[in-house]
Amino acid sequence: MFESRIALQEFSEKIRKINDQICQYIYGQEEFIHQLILAIIADGHVLIEGVPGVAKTQTAKLLAHSIDASFHRIQFTPDLMPSDILGTSVFNMKTSEFEFNKGPIFAQIILADEINRSPAKTQAALFECMEERQVTVDGKTHSLGKIFHVFATQNPIEQEGTYRLPEAQLDRFIFKINVSYPSQEAEIMMLQRIHEGKHLNAASTKIEKILNAEHILMLKEKINEVRIEEGLFKYISEVVRKTRQHPSIYLGASPRAGINIMKASKAHALTQGRDFITPDDIKYVAIPVLRHRIQLTPDKEMEGIQPEQVITQILESTEVPK
Repeated sequence: MFESRIALQEFSEKIRKINDQICQYIYGQEEFIHQLILAIIADGHVLIEGVPGVAKTQTAKLLAHSIDASFHRIQFTPDLMPSDILGTSVFNMKTSEFEFNKGPIFAQIILADEINRSPAKTQAALFECMEERQVTVDGKTHSLGKIFHVFATQNPIEQEGTYRLPEAQLDRFIFKINVSYPSQEAEIMMLQRIHEGKHLNAASTKIEKILNAEHILMLKEKINEVRIEEGLFKYISEVVRKTRQHPSIYLGASPRAGINIMKASKAHALTQGRDFITPDDIKYVAIPVLRHRIQLTPDKEMEGIQPEQVITQILESTEVPK
C-alpha cells in the first residue's frame, strides 16, 4: 500500500460519493458521470453526444448541485445571437450611462444544449469564453471566474438544421463523451423508480452538496503536484504523433491533445487516490480526448470505421514504458 505525498483520501471519497448519489437517479451512466467529474478537475469543457432521452441534461444539472456550482442551460437554436449568450450593454436613463447586463454564460456550469444548431457567428462567441474564461463586450472584458465549464450536447442522428462545429472549437473540448443507452437492468430500475413516484425532475432538491468552490479549486491545484515519470511524457507524445501518421487518419491530433491527455490522466489518478499517473490512466482518457480531434480518411469513413477503433489500434501498437 503506497503512501500518497498529498492528502487525497478525503477527496477521492467525496468524488466517489458524488458519483454514487447521482447514480441513485441516473441509471447505467457511471462512466459518463465519472468523466464529467474528471473534466472539472482537469479544468476542461466537454462535448456530449447522445440520442435524446439518455439524461444528458439532468446529469449535468445534478453534478452542478453536487459541487454547489451555479448552473445555466442555454438552448441553442438557428436564431440564437451572440448577445443572447454573452449579454448586452443597456443605457440607464437614471445614470445616463451604459450598463452591462450579463447573459446566461455567467455561471459556473453551462449546459449548451444542442450546440450544433446555431450558426458560426454564435459558435464564435464561445471561443473566448471557453479558452480565456472571459467575455469582451463593447471593448470591456468581464471575467467568468475560476470555475467555468461548458458541457455541450449534440444529437448524433438528427443532422437536419445543424452546423458542423469548427475544428478550432472542437479542440477546446477536453473530452467528447458518447452517451449510449443504459443496460436493460438499469432501464428496469428506472421504470420501477418512476412507478414509485420518484421522478428525476425532483432529484436536484434532494442532492447533497458534497464539494464546494474551494474544494474544486484545491483539486485543480493538486493536479500540478501529481507525478509523471519521464517515460510517460514520451508515451503520450508517441500516441498523439501516431494519429498524424496513421494511414486511416486524414487529420491528426494537435499538441493540445497531448496536454489534455496528461491533465486528464492526472485527474483520473487523483480520483483513484494516487499522486502519480500510470499508463492505464493514459489509456483510460485517450479515447475521449482524441475521438473528436481526428478525422478519418474518406474511404475509412465509407467503410464505417469509427475513430475509437483507430485510436485503440494506436494504443495497442505503442510500447508502454516500463
